[in-house]
Amino acid sequence: MSTTASRRVLLAAPRGYCAGVDRAVIAVEKALEQYGAPIYVRKQIVHNKYVVQTLEKQGAIFVDETEEVPEGSIVVFSAHGVAPSVHDEAKTGKLATIDATCPLVTKVHKEAVRFADEDYDILLVGHEGHEEVVGTMGEAPERIHLVDGPEDVANVQVRDESKVVWLSQTTLSVDETMATVGELKKRFPLLVSPPSDDICYATQNRQVVVKQIAPETDLLIVVGSKNSSNSVRLVEVGLEYGAKAAHLVDFAEELDEAWLTGVTTVSLTSGASVPEILVQGVLGWLAERGFADVQTVRTAEETLTFSLPKELRRDLRAEAAGKL
Repeated sequence: MSTTASRRVLLAAPRGYCAGVDRAVIAVEKALEQYGAPIYVRKQIVHNKYVVQTLEKQGAIFVDETEEVPEGSIVVFSAHGVAPSVHDEAKTGKLATIDATCPLVTKVHKEAVRFADEDYDILLVGHEGHEEVVGTMGEAPERIHLVDGPEDVANVQVRDESKVVWLSQTTLSVDETMATVGELKKRFPLLVSPPSDDICYATQNRQVVVKQIAPETDLLIVVGSKNSSNSVRLVEVGLEYGAKAAHLVDFAEELDEAWLTGVTTVSLTSGASVPEILVQGVLGWLAERGFADVQTVRTAEETLTFSLPKELRRDLRAEAAGKL
């Protein structure tokens, strides 16, 4: 490796928690504090292993489907959103619900409903099976067509090429989305764009700073879980824009000293569902190996916050008991 004096870490900012993730995690914590354990959570509240493990220790129980929640219990819906059918299932199961869907995802849901009511075919740019995509498609399944990348455009069939609009999964990379939209516009020249960009502000901001530092980067470390779409995209964006190598890790313990061979500049960022404690763990690991010079590279300031779900202002225990 190079001399210690030349080793540095470029620390990306913004990084980590976005407003929607912060809101969702606090919603579970507040529910546990206000109503006591157990609090059930449908799917992972956010796509991060550490967050899920921490909440489990506090008394949260994560389930895959609403039907797994005992009658009369409280269930939290994840930040990724759910289809209307899931709300119906909760009513059938006499469950009290806390909807922690990110407001930016809710915006996409409302757009889908509006365009479906106006009889548009909706082309949803996103990844098949992702929880956010499943929830959005559930708003108007007969009108929404999933487009999973530019190569999928040829498979799209619509009723009227003059009434077609595109929406997108919020956590995609901007480049990835626009590549797909570009192909869609070639196929459907009258394609309508959504009234505002669907890509999450935090997803964009984290990608912008990675694009800036990637050309100077020998090794990019992205802290995030493998099922976190925006974290995976950060690795891809880093490599695309010049990083010589990039790895996605959940914890510092997953780092490999062999990755540092020949490296002078390590860049470090984290996905939008990653708490800062995990980034600090990586910084500590790097410092122990001679990378103690940390230079923050900031490309945006984030001040957006979201109010907590309105359900947390009600007595949900009494509400659930009243349904029995």
